[in-house]
Amino acid sequence: MKHLYIVRHGNTFDKGDTVLRVGGRTDLDLSTSGELQAGGLAMHFADFETQPVRVVAGPLRRTLHTAQAIADALGVLNVQVDDRLREIDYGPDEGKPEDEVVARLGEAALAAWESDATVPNGWQVDPDGLVQVWKDLLIETHHGAGDVIAVTSNGVARFALEAAGAVGKAPLKLRTGAYGVIAVREFDLELVAWDVRP
Repeated sequence: MKHLYIVRHGNTFDKGDTVLRVGGRTDLDLSTSGELQAGGLAMHFADFETQPVRVVAGPLRRTLHTAQAIADALGVLNVQVDDRLREIDYGPDEGKPEDEVVARLGEAALAAWESDATVPNGWQVDPDGLVQVWKDLLIETHHGAGDVIAVTSNGVARFALEAAGAVGKAPLKLRTGAYGVIAVREFDLELVAWDVRP
């Protein structure tokens, strides 16, 4: 049995900052609290009895820096950049404060995104394509040398549950600095944990 760990990058905003909805077109680094979250994830994974052998991440700085902290703690030489894990595109809401996003879309549209990944009007998201990305990563984990850590964003991570046949077993959202685990067996996938924050 192998495991795919799905990690959401650390914070990009700190307390008191104006929080913006940022996706694949906005390449922010981790904030101070995000660096602490990345360090916490790194220490957490380093304590595992069987340590993951591969770390992959989306191409943006916040995912790469989170992944690098984890890889360094595990002694994994290289983080593999995987563009399939690039954050989604929030279209006209990219870089906007949340109150403006709510004003444009309405609470119901955002609630539907949170509950069942219904894509709001104007966002550039391919749900079927993202489910396939996770199916492919699960297959790669099964055929690889050991456990895999994939660092991405919440907009991408939420589709892993559908790929694992685990929709309804956990809320879709992963908090920043949190992770989920899918066990990969030859003929079976199992959601072991979701939204675990060290």
